[in-house]
Amino acid sequence: MVKKRWKLKENPDEKGALALADSLNISLALATLLFQRNVTNFFEAKKYFRPSLDNLHDPFLMDGMEKASRRVIDAITNNQKICVYGDYDVDGTCAASLMYMFLKELNANVEIYIPNRLTEGYGLSMESIEELFNRKVDLIITVDCGITAVEEIALANKYGMQTIICDHHQPKEILPDAFAILDPIKPGDNYPFKYLSGAGVAFKLARAVADRIGHKDMVLKYLDLVALAGAADIVSLTDENRILVRAGIEKINTNPRPGILALIKSARMNPGNLTTGQIIFTIAPRINAVGRLGDAGKAVELFTTDDYYEAERIANELEADNYERRKIDEATFSHALELLEETTDLENDLAIVLHHNDWHPGVIGIVASRLVEKFYRPSIMLTTIDGVAKGSARSIPGFNIYEALFDAKDLLIQFGGHAAAAGLSIEIDKIDAFRKRMNEILKERLDPEKIVPEINIDLKLSFSEITPKFLRILEQFAPFGPGNMKPVFLTENVRFVNTPRVVGTDHLITSFSQNGADKVFDAIGFKLGGYVDLIDKNKNLADIVYSIDKIYHDGRVYPQLRIKDIRIK
Repeated sequence: MVKKRWKLKENPDEKGALALADSLNISLALATLLFQRNVTNFFEAKKYFRPSLDNLHDPFLMDGMEKASRRVIDAITNNQKICVYGDYDVDGTCAASLMYMFLKELNANVEIYIPNRLTEGYGLSMESIEELFNRKVDLIITVDCGITAVEEIALANKYGMQTIICDHHQPKEILPDAFAILDPIKPGDNYPFKYLSGAGVAFKLARAVADRIGHKDMVLKYLDLVALAGAADIVSLTDENRILVRAGIEKINTNPRPGILALIKSARMNPGNLTTGQIIFTIAPRINAVGRLGDAGKAVELFTTDDYYEAERIANELEADNYERRKIDEATFSHALELLEETTDLENDLAIVLHHNDWHPGVIGIVASRLVEKFYRPSIMLTTIDGVAKGSARSIPGFNIYEALFDAKDLLIQFGGHAAAAGLSIEIDKIDAFRKRMNEILKERLDPEKIVPEINIDLKLSFSEITPKFLRILEQFAPFGPGNMKPVFLTENVRFVNTPRVVGTDHLITSFSQNGADKVFDAIGFKLGGYVDLIDKNKNLADIVYSIDKIYHDGRVYPQLRIKDIRIK
């Protein structure tokens, strides 16, 4: 088990937290959690607990929106052929489905193009532009891609096709010469919120078009897709995203579209209680699996069908693809561990850079994430495609992998991404030099302390404070994600009520009490099974760090502690 550092957040203004607790009639612990989220008064709390669609920003504040929305309406009016060009992940397929169904509703002449991950790679390509020209497309609307496609859009322009880019990724120094670019983080864009998903930007364009024709709320029916994309793409769940994801998840839980309902059921879950965590760990992998293994068009078919039995058939295909993906994932991870022993000195190397000719390109991103989880090092997995090494990079908090790749760009053919994750391609004979450069960059910029995982703890809590009212209000802090993480608590001197045991692969199951009180909480610690042999329940007290989940059993709801780490005394 990897040793972890515990970091307890400093308490904010205690007088202010007390005043907030009094005005909201909540405990000081809950008021402190709100202060940590910059919610400091009654009115901010009302906006936080009751996020309203009325507080969404005007889409026309985004640079290029005026021009883009007029062009879309012009294309619909003149029956020009529109192609919605997406990506093969959850965000890309949700964004493409949203835009396609919206345009269909307006009787547009529209089709979808999702590139094949294995044969075409990410984003626009010269081959896809040729294909769209042959299909006599007049207007390309990219969603979740396009911001770096300078040469591809130049070719589209040469062929007389215009392009509207809807993206949320980091632009490079030169922007494509598109008809309009919608990306809140492009230079000079003063849109008030910078962290929309690709589907979020697509939603903004759809809402602007709908507003122009006097029906701006017609797009709200697609908020479920915006929520799936936002949760799966790990965007900041603050400000506008919090509103969009909360409303979208509510729609999924009350009135899911056939494709999402079929997906939930194929994952053996019950509709009605879906959370962002379940989207990330259960729903998203099933959608991503089809893109990883080839044809992400199936995901679009799933989202866009009105026929539940058709949706069920496609969801079963996604389930089978996900099963196959997991098998390839496990084999690749095992092989990567063997290769790691041969190529990497973890005592001295801070970067993991692995290459093998035959790894499946659809799973190397997942395996890179697993390496980060296991060794807590920035990790890059590369396979060979058409004689070139291509792959995925994943990082740890506090180290910007995109900036590191930028500083090694002289060794790379191309790269793109953001602080936590990126894609890259490199000549095979330059991999050793690249591995050396990455280690140099890491040694220069990364504090050695940072390679010990850190658990950020919101506050100390005694079990006596965990009341039914506390749990009801804590639930209203959702949806959880970056910028609004699920609260993490520290409780000291707890006692093991029963003998801990291991279930599944390596998961700790036990129960805790504190100070001899009758209140007992069931607990599970994923991948903490190694603690079982260290614990004597009759002797040991422990400090535990945890979040609080809820589980359903026999029609009732119970709290369950999700243990993140234990210090046995």
